[in-house]
Amino acid sequence: MAFDTKMKILIVDDMQTMRKILKSMLLKMGCNDIHEAPDGIPALQMIKEAESNGAPFQFIMSDWNMPGMTGLDLLKNLRAEDRFKKLPFLMITAEGEQANVIEAVKAGVSNFVVKPFSINILQEKIAKIFP
Repeated sequence: MAFDTKMKILIVDDMQTMRKILKSMLLKMGCNDIHEAPDGIPALQMIKEAESNGAPFQFIMSDWNMPGMTGLDLLKNLRAEDRFKKLPFLMITAEGEQANVIEAVKAGVSNFVVKPFSINILQEKIAKIFP
């Protein structure tokens, strides 16, 4: 599946500023069906509700470190269900530590990006998820 600017995207980050930055980058890339959640708990609920309503999210961009439910826990919860096993998931982290990257890969992350990053880096990471 190629990256489609019409796809339904969910940004999950506890920092509103970061959600705004990501949304701005996606808008510049031509995306406009962008939704937001402050951490993994409401995000998981939104993802499940959207799926049940027949309008599923097609791409998740989540921060790693968040109160409530971390990005890694959100990823593990999604991958535990067959219906979300293939849902494209980009992990955003300030931690480039190898152990975290390995843990995210084992959990089934599609790709990851380390903060800070430019729109060009984001596009490269997304292009690897949607070749």
